[in-house]
Amino acid sequence: MVKELDATQLRYTCDPSSFSFRSTAELEPLDRIIGQDRAIEALKLGLGIKDAKNRYNIYVAGGPGTGKMSAVERFLSRASANEPQPPDLCYVHSFENAYSPAYLELPAGRGCQLRTDVETLIKRLKREIPSVFESDEFKGRSKKIIERFNQQRTTLLEEMENQSRELGFAIQRTPVGINTLPLDEAGEPLSQEDYDSLPDDQQETIRSRQGEVQALIQERLQDVARLDEDRESEIKELAKEAVLFMVEPHFSTLHTTYEGLPKVQTYLSAVKKDVVENLDAFRNGGNAQARKTPFPMPMPQADPFKKYTVNVLVDNAKTEGAPVIVEQNATYPNLFGSIDRRVQMGVAVTDFTMIKPGSLHRANGGYLVLNANNLFRLGVSWEAIKIAIKRRQIHIEDPWQMMGYSTTEGLRPEPVPFRIKLVIIGSPYIYEMLYHYDEDFAKLFNIKADFGTEMERTPEHEQEMARFLGNCCTQEPSVIPFDPSGVAKMVEYATELTGDQTKLSCQFGNLVAIVKEASFWAKDEGAELVSGLHVEKALDQRDYRHNRVDDKIQEMIERDTIFVDTDGAHVGQVNGLAVMQMGNYAFGKPSRITASVFTGKGGIIDIEREAKLGGKTHTKGIMIMRGFLGQRFAQKRPLSFGASLAFEQSYSMIDGDSASSTELYAILSALAELPIRQGLAVTGSVNQKGEVQPIGGVNQKIEGFFRVCKAKGLTGDQGVLIPAANIENLMLHRDVVEAVDAGHFHIYPITTIEEGIECLTGIPAGAADADGDYPEDSVFGRVMARMEKIDDALKASKKSEDEENDKTDSPAQHADDDPANGELPEPDPTEES
Repeated sequence: MVKELDATQLRYTCDPSSFSFRSTAELEPLDRIIGQDRAIEALKLGLGIKDAKNRYNIYVAGGPGTGKMSAVERFLSRASANEPQPPDLCYVHSFENAYSPAYLELPAGRGCQLRTDVETLIKRLKREIPSVFESDEFKGRSKKIIERFNQQRTTLLEEMENQSRELGFAIQRTPVGINTLPLDEAGEPLSQEDYDSLPDDQQETIRSRQGEVQALIQERLQDVARLDEDRESEIKELAKEAVLFMVEPHFSTLHTTYEGLPKVQTYLSAVKKDVVENLDAFRNGGNAQARKTPFPMPMPQADPFKKYTVNVLVDNAKTEGAPVIVEQNATYPNLFGSIDRRVQMGVAVTDFTMIKPGSLHRANGGYLVLNANNLFRLGVSWEAIKIAIKRRQIHIEDPWQMMGYSTTEGLRPEPVPFRIKLVIIGSPYIYEMLYHYDEDFAKLFNIKADFGTEMERTPEHEQEMARFLGNCCTQEPSVIPFDPSGVAKMVEYATELTGDQTKLSCQFGNLVAIVKEASFWAKDEGAELVSGLHVEKALDQRDYRHNRVDDKIQEMIERDTIFVDTDGAHVGQVNGLAVMQMGNYAFGKPSRITASVFTGKGGIIDIEREAKLGGKTHTKGIMIMRGFLGQRFAQKRPLSFGASLAFEQSYSMIDGDSASSTELYAILSALAELPIRQGLAVTGSVNQKGEVQPIGGVNQKIEGFFRVCKAKGLTGDQGVLIPAANIENLMLHRDVVEAVDAGHFHIYPITTIEEGIECLTGIPAGAADADGDYPEDSVFGRVMARMEKIDDALKASKKSEDEENDKTDSPAQHADDDPANGELPEPDPTEES
């Protein structure tokens, strides 16, 4: 006989006296992540290995609500505190290639200092360089240069005029050029009439000499142009020399300030060279005269000093240790940065000052945490990250170029070295998909930190749970402290979430939600501490907010709209139990399962499968049930019966094998023609050996049937048959525990089908003797007898059918057709032989 469970076995009860404090406010804050030792060890390994090839990145796997994101943030913040500060990152103009801005890395906090120093220097140069050109010394030396070149110019022009006179020509300078005039013998210019009156040979001579004079003039003008160029060059060199003498101390100071930073030294030298080469921009104190353009199309003027700006992308002055960046929206621009553009006169323009940083730049030298669900919705982001890891460089480029599309020419900033430890947080399913289908993933993410959903329920963990609740009170201003009874109820709830009396839940998100709600109800009553009653109220109110569908189904059962019997006995009818999931709320739903047995060879017809309402696992359960029946009753003869199984009033998909034992009880009842107690409900899967196997949702199933029995009236004979292996999974509601304790409801742990059928019918199942026969008055004996009757009926039907077929296949011959009584009929002449 199956022994029912005692009320103490139905739920783990935490004793408040095991906590020595009066309030959780007295406890020391919890300084570690509880229940995740495996994951923490993996994180320590992944963070401790500094691999030059960036292969030891970390994938944090875990279910929702396990607190893996907050745990990783907390762990990384502690691990990064003792690491060195990363450098500041700046982008500056490249004086060699304006389309490829160069990056500078400076010690933390010095990027902004460099920007300020360069801005201050340029402002000073705008003031001081014009004063160089206004100085008496510069003007005096410039005047001497100009006078010297003017003297040389005058000498050249006088030589040109003298040589022209020797060739018989005078030179006349005009605003638009130089005219050559032929001279007569007296040295006076010839008039046009005099020239026309000359003989042809003299005119030809004049024209010939005029060509020589023109060549001479061209040669001398070129000499003059070269003199002008030399003069301008010499004046420019003088200006450079004077300005260089003036700016050298300023740049020397900056070189000294940034000593030990080669790229900064190179940049400062390039700035000095460019300033000296472009003195015209500084002559008027930097106030260049804007070119006048006709209305209404004024063209914006480019700032000639913008190229000296230092664009500070990342300032780590206030960063303590290595940075920890959590990027919740992993779009390509958010990760890799972007190059902004502004529209001028309908044209998009950009420059290096419009380069914006991404999460990779801010996390460089530290840690970047990404959410897998978000990251892998954006394929280009994942591909770009893999490229960055393998190249060990952070490129800022147009996303369209990343995908292979052609775009307009723009900036291509110098790539920054990649020095980041990546941490991706996601589900175990995504990890498995990546591991098997992305060949790069296993190479780049060698560490898996697996966050579990439960931990062992030990006294130490219970005490740490109390400290965790104390942390919640400290971190959440709206939460008030818990007393020992409140902590005890939270421990019980943590056990309830796991569905295992020996475990505690690591789904801290769910725990925190109940903590806040219980605190609300406590403050609503004016309490200073959260007690166990407040936690119970929070749980009851949570169920009330979500159980509208559950209540509606219960109402339909009470009004007999949905047929569920809770008393009496019926043949081939059993109360099965299913679990319905509505968002984050699960509840048990009793269902009537019926079986009909008839003479036939069709075996078991699964109506759900035939109607395409049964899933694959449910179909497997039906096949296993056939195996059990064959093992028990078909050792001497084949199974010979027909049966149909149905979940009555079920109009949606059914899956799972937790009702396979229930369906088997219904068939055994129908075969043995024995009624089953309707006050009992059944759950549990079965194997081919008749062993009842554990199932999920046992608490919801029991509570669902209990509510139906309570609504229709508890008789003291009602209860639920569960697999014995599910005893440790019981965390039943206090109403069920109280009813069992009072003897109004019963829970029976079942190990085998034999135990279950005896409990349901009150008749022994029966044990087979050496010949495989069962006692006639046992359940199995009656099943065997019924099968034999069906088999005999089938044989009788087969014999009658065979006799009828024999009569049809061998009819009596007619006398007219007998060859002995007459001649053979003549063959038809149209038939071929």
